[in-house]
Amino acid sequence: MKNCRARDKKQQPVNIKQHIYLSMKKTKISIIAGLLILFNISLLNCQAVNGNDPQEIVVSETSVPDKTGMTVKGLVVDNAGKPVEGVVVNDGKNFTVTNKNGMYYLPSDLTRSKFVSISIPSDFDIEQDVVSSFYARLTSGQAVNRRDFKLNRRTNKRDEFVYLAISDPQVKNTAHMERLDKETMTDLKATIKQAGDKPVYAMTLGDNVFDEMGLFTLYKAMFSGLHVPVFSTIGNHDFDLKYNDLHNSANPQGNYAEEIYESFFGPVDYSFNIGNVHVITMKNIDYFAGKKYTERFTPEQLEWLKKDLEYVAKGTVVFLNVHAPTSNKSSGGSGNTANTADLLKILQGYQVHIFAGHTHFYENEEPAPGIYEHNIGAACGAWWAGTVNRCGAPNGYLIVDVKGNEVKWHYKATGKALNYQFRVYKPGEFATQAGYVVANVWDYDSSYQVKWYEDNVLKGTMEQFADEDQDFITMKNGTGTGYHTLHLFRAKPAAETKNLKIEVTNRFGEVYTQEVAL
Repeated sequence: MKNCRARDKKQQPVNIKQHIYLSMKKTKISIIAGLLILFNISLLNCQAVNGNDPQEIVVSETSVPDKTGMTVKGLVVDNAGKPVEGVVVNDGKNFTVTNKNGMYYLPSDLTRSKFVSISIPSDFDIEQDVVSSFYARLTSGQAVNRRDFKLNRRTNKRDEFVYLAISDPQVKNTAHMERLDKETMTDLKATIKQAGDKPVYAMTLGDNVFDEMGLFTLYKAMFSGLHVPVFSTIGNHDFDLKYNDLHNSANPQGNYAEEIYESFFGPVDYSFNIGNVHVITMKNIDYFAGKKYTERFTPEQLEWLKKDLEYVAKGTVVFLNVHAPTSNKSSGGSGNTANTADLLKILQGYQVHIFAGHTHFYENEEPAPGIYEHNIGAACGAWWAGTVNRCGAPNGYLIVDVKGNEVKWHYKATGKALNYQFRVYKPGEFATQAGYVVANVWDYDSSYQVKWYEDNVLKGTMEQFADEDQDFITMKNGTGTGYHTLHLFRAKPAAETKNLKIEVTNRFGEVYTQEVAL
């Protein structure tokens, strides 16, 4: 069984309670709420308190003999205690698969490798509490670490499921937490309920908090209330700003920037399988102390990705979750991952969907054949300033419906019906577009058709243009930031026009319309 255990003496402990206390002081969380948080730390996340020096994790009495040069070993069994062959296991650098006896061995550098994780096969359930299901901590305090895993075999394998991609909740204080709870969580729960008997999995895309590490406990507890498996991606505001990340730390036994994040959510690079889909999550923030960072993968991470995909057949649908996007064209590509070309080369031959956040605007791009990137709007919009992102897309998240190899998606605006897929500005409402009707179609891609009708007569395709969204400027009290979104469309109606209709057809042939009276 997994229990709370003592930490590695070579490493200064992360005082989670102190972080929470300091955060409560900053955010003015109520005393009662704070006491509940502190009381439930061990219940909510045992690993977050004392997980750095675990004892052996053993799920079977089967002996796993030592092997020369191998510092990590273990056994993977199913819920009947039978060994599971062919499970991919890695320590962040080295990969292997379990043998016919369910055993694995890794030559891990225990000063650098903090976790061993498995890529859960699609024949097995993903537990609601994902923290305890796919990874285990390693310690340099033991010459050989034994880390076993137990998987629950699915009674019926399903290739149909719902995947929720949620970018940038980015909470910093009580007001943000309250809005996340009342707005985002309420909406997510409704979406999950509407899924019926389809399995639902959620993935946050980084910037879970806004530099406030002490909010992780309450934040995680809030997401656990969805009662579905929730995985996480690390963003630039999820690092402890006092330190470099592990890759950039001279002393791997000391504190490092992602340490607190990992204590709640596990390794920053991992993979698992659902139905026909191989899901990968990776850190693409190269972080230095004092909030200095570059959006990029390290060479070691790209090697990790190559190795992970060696176990995945070409042509497979792959979901890659990252914080920073790779291929945006707006804003000169600001915020894009620096070594995108290297990434795309590795992904060639797969059916890839990249899910990203970071920018607080919405943009879809297809940077290479078979690769589609969704840089989705943030759950917090423009840092909880109101109800829209920098591009005018509403606060929200992406609903991805998967059936076999078929992938469909729809952006879900928080608090709105699912058919709310664009916004219309009447002539005179968009300050820089006098005389024009303007449509903001946030989930636009090159397959879309945006047409307009004047008094029920089709006039043609609306003109695409780049500008700063009016709702964002209004939300910011009339002061824009200069970001020009690419998903705006305009048409100039005749002076005598009485009625306008905008018709948007997406890549799936679904038609959305809005009418406005002039």
